[in-house]
Amino acid sequence: MFERFTPKVGIDLGTTNVLVYIPGKGIVANEPSVVAVSDSNQILAVGSEAKQMIGRTPENIRAYKPMKDGVIADYRVTEAMLRYFLKKGLGPWNIFKPDVMVSVPAGVTSTEKRAVVEATLKAGAKNAYVVKEPILAAIGAGLPIYEPQGHMIVDIGGGTTDVAVISIGGIVASNSVKCAGNKIDGALMDYVKKNHNIAIGEKAAEDMKIHIGSALPLEEELRLMVKGRDLVTGLPRSTEIKTNEVVRAISRELREMIKAIKDVFQNTPPELAADIIDHGIIMTGGTSQLRNFPELIKRRTGVKAVLADQALFCVAKGTGIALEHLDTYKRTITAKR
Repeated sequence: MFERFTPKVGIDLGTTNVLVYIPGKGIVANEPSVVAVSDSNQILAVGSEAKQMIGRTPENIRAYKPMKDGVIADYRVTEAMLRYFLKKGLGPWNIFKPDVMVSVPAGVTSTEKRAVVEATLKAGAKNAYVVKEPILAAIGAGLPIYEPQGHMIVDIGGGTTDVAVISIGGIVASNSVKCAGNKIDGALMDYVKKNHNIAIGEKAAEDMKIHIGSALPLEEELRLMVKGRDLVTGLPRSTEIKTNEVVRAISRELREMIKAIKDVFQNTPPELAADIIDHGIIMTGGTSQLRNFPELIKRRTGVKAVLADQALFCVAKGTGIALEHLDTYKRTITAKR
């Protein structure tokens, strides 16, 4: 009888961001997946508040990401983070336990999947469902995944790049590499250290990627002042970085992501490969918004690539749509109570 009171919550549990989607309301939370923990293992802050603490904490507080490469690295902290996001999504007055759907990378093992289900149930879910990210991204991007035609989804987040060919509601060929937005940030930190003798933090590297980053060289370069610590004098210093330096710095990481796409093409049946030439490659996820990324993929694979509408929110939207139509999507959903 209480079935109709059961709230439904979709969670895009990413390495860098957690998005919470509630059917009928849309995205109700979009915060970094960061947790600040004290020495005595008390959880002090979650989300945006904790992200501001990264690299700025005294010795007795650690601010870190409990998800590594799209999977749970710290179980207890992930559970606390999920509890925070469920509460945030449903509001403090909710008395019914929700049905929760969580996204996982295409390459997860069954043990990693079970860890997500258990953490979600412990965080207060009535039922927990786990679905692979490329399927959710395809649903969220509005692709007709149940038709017998091939669609290629490239979901590039913070921790993983998931590439999958989907047809008749299932994944025909897929690949998941642990090279995405965070690796790009790391490459930029290394580049500034080697070429400008300045140590910069993760946030400065992320700002560089977002404000002046590009996958292909630009004729009219964008510029950004980057601040950090001079490695020679140890004093604060700033320097100007241009777009084409960023392009050079991240070329290896981009090559790895494109190799992941090519590997999936090699395992794709010819009929579906023909469909993908017609439909193009659909790109979702935060890192797919890097300037000129679709153009780079087109040049390297010969297949046109298109950035999905609201690329960052596709997986979260997919969780909401799948939750509303559980019966339709039964076949692609794993793990329940």
